[in-house]
Amino acid sequence: MPRSPSPSDGSDTDTEDMPIALEKIPTLAQLFKLAVIKAVEKPKFPIDSMLLDRISLFQGDITQLSVDSIVNAANKSLLGGGGVDGAIHAAAGKDLLDECRGLNGCETGESKVTKGYRLPSKHIIHTVGPIYSSRDIETKAAQLASCYRTSLELAAKSSLKHIAFPSISTGIYGYPIKDATHIALNEVRQFVATEPGSTLERVIFVVWSNKDRDVYQDLLPEYFPPSVPSENKDEE
Repeated sequence: MPRSPSPSDGSDTDTEDMPIALEKIPTLAQLFKLAVIKAVEKPKFPIDSMLLDRISLFQGDITQLSVDSIVNAANKSLLGGGGVDGAIHAAAGKDLLDECRGLNGCETGESKVTKGYRLPSKHIIHTVGPIYSSRDIETKAAQLASCYRTSLELAAKSSLKHIAFPSISTGIYGYPIKDATHIALNEVRQFVATEPGSTLERVIFVVWSNKDRDVYQDLLPEYFPPSVPSENKDEE
């Protein structure tokens, strides 16, 4: 699985990062064929083999993806912050900050779209994830689900063909990665099967750490099961 330098690893290398084209990002169909991910006995959703070419898992730097839109895990001000948020603002340049100043912020669970500016991505969808609290799990889960749902709805409404998600709220906001991944996969699976969702040609889950990658690899087959056991056979 492709990987490029982390946007927040603090390294100062002279390596020039090249934009990563959509065709370089593996689909679930390819990952099943390579046995990178494997079928589970009791998936949560029925088989829909057409979806396997529309969903991807990518390990690397979201700011390098040359797609229609990437999602920014923003704060309510939309004026930049740490982690992925800071990396996206830094890569996009000051024009992004200027546009965000005119958006009057964003509430938790909601999403707003801007241009991508200096990013390879044409647009950025900014969404505000919840700060995790075990005292109010249901509310936090609903807010996180809304982040994914409103981002997907905005992408479809804006006639965008691709959307790449980081793992929202799992960094400094403290959402447990496994719980957050179940929510992300459930929302995407439901939306891509709708009429508005059918306009999205690719939904990409982007991770950086091996830990997060392993969680997605384990859970993806529950929501996007392979069509037949022979999926891994060589095709002529």
